[in-house]
Amino acid sequence: MKHLIYAAIACAGVTLFAGAAQSVELKVLSGNGSRPAVIELARQFEQATGHKVAVEFFVNPTVKKMVEEGAAFDVTVLNPPVLDDLVKQGFVRGDTRAVIGRIGLGAAIKAGLPRPDISTVEGFRKLLLSSKTVAYPGDGASGIYFVGLVERMGIAAEMKSRLKPMPGEYNVEVVADGGADLVVVVASRIYGVKGVDMIGLIPPELQTWIGFATGVGAKARQPEAALALTKFLTAPDAAKVLVPMGIEPGKE
Repeated sequence: MKHLIYAAIACAGVTLFAGAAQSVELKVLSGNGSRPAVIELARQFEQATGHKVAVEFFVNPTVKKMVEEGAAFDVTVLNPPVLDDLVKQGFVRGDTRAVIGRIGLGAAIKAGLPRPDISTVEGFRKLLLSSKTVAYPGDGASGIYFVGLVERMGIAAEMKSRLKPMPGEYNVEVVADGGADLVVVVASRIYGVKGVDMIGLIPPELQTWIGFATGVGAKARQPEAALALTKFLTAPDAAKVLVPMGIEPGKE
């Protein structure tokens, strides 16, 4: 753990501040898919620097809209295409853009239930058709992809009444609470949610990759600390946090 902290701080080019007066608070706007990783890495960054990190999570389109409408932020974590559009518009500094990693879609059920085999297309199809209610992010990139995937699989008619679009902050938790039999979402979003069991990634033939990238706001109030945070999130040793969550570091 100490190795992770010191390596990332050295990479960021910052020093540890002993005095509370020297610490700052950073505001981060992040997409939901990277939630567990951002929370943990932000916690470690706080320990290492004495800075505070306040993170707000929304689906990517909501974050994009907030930024375009003038929301204040120091750092953002988004899917690469969304982040790149904000760079083009001048809301995020292009010279600070850095890739955190990527992950595929996964499926989860209520904890304690038998875990079906979804390693094949037929196995995944069988699970979907046997589920009374399937939750997914209603507005996120993974949810949009999943709805299209159901159509490509030829089961849209059968699944129409079973699909349950959910807000980004509650799509996995609804399974734990018994409001859905199954959730299909960016796999990292499942990590750490109590009351659910990860079945696994959906079959490779059906898979898509969701990337996570970060950048400093063009009007960041704390640009130096913000840059240090983006470097911390993307430092090589961040893999110790990312890989156990299923995230492939450095790939988008």
